[in-house]
Amino acid sequence: MFNDRSSPLALLQTRRSGKPRDLIAPGPDDAQLRQILEIALRTPDHGKLAPWRFVIVPQDRRDALAALLEAAYRKEKPDAGRLEIESMHQFARQAPALVVALSAPVANSKIPVWEQQLSAGAAIMNLLHATHALGFAGGWLTGWPCYNDEVRNAFGGEHEKIAGFIFIGTPGKPQEERPRPEYDDAVSTWDR
Repeated sequence: MFNDRSSPLALLQTRRSGKPRDLIAPGPDDAQLRQILEIALRTPDHGKLAPWRFVIVPQDRRDALAALLEAAYRKEKPDAGRLEIESMHQFARQAPALVVALSAPVANSKIPVWEQQLSAGAAIMNLLHATHALGFAGGWLTGWPCYNDEVRNAFGGEHEKIAGFIFIGTPGKPQEERPRPEYDDAVSTWDR
């Protein structure tokens, strides 16, 4: 959690991802989760297409998610070992809150799909900023479940992609700062 809520810039300077496996209760209550998602919806969106969706996976549906992940994984990898299956179950059950973010580009739009996909990423970033502003931590995971059609079909249609599983809760231990790019390595001035 951050110590300085004195300004919006201080808030942004202290945001960092939480490791979903380290996120514990409490997580956001229903009203807080709604507030987080309403803030996520206030994202840059060329053409006002809303080319993203969010699906909340409540705690009482986590066992069903674990079963879905296991079945889809075994179908794709019939020789999967016990540890691989356990990791699917652990993935489904970590952190108090889980939101599945979908990139849902609008077909036949004059807005390029790439811009619509960027908007989905921006919506997720807004979600993570709102999570942090409320004193929680969020972790955005992708990995195998995002790229499996059977898992995707459980949340959305064929034209959609899972942009990430967003886990939200309270850090169970102090969060570590990760290395960040050096300013001069990532920022330049165009001079042509």
